[in-house]
Amino acid sequence: MDLIEKLPGMADDDLGTLVSNAERLLQTGTPKQQQAAEAMLPAIRAETVRRLDLKPAKRAPRAGRKPAARAQRA
Repeated sequence: MDLIEKLPGMADDDLGTLVSNAERLLQTGTPKQQQAAEAMLPAIRAETVRRLDLKPAKRAPRAGRKPAARAQRA
């Protein structure tokens, strides 16, 4: 099984580590490592985006009562 095929089954933390390592190798790796990282990054980033799209949007925190509303009750 190829690493790209394993991406959907990886934990979020592992995927984050993988993208960090690939980005680092792209900058500081050997030419062979840079080539491998360049080939992997689009698939890793696509999986990251896919997961973000699947997560429900976070709701904005509810605001407390407005000061004017509290004054009217008093």
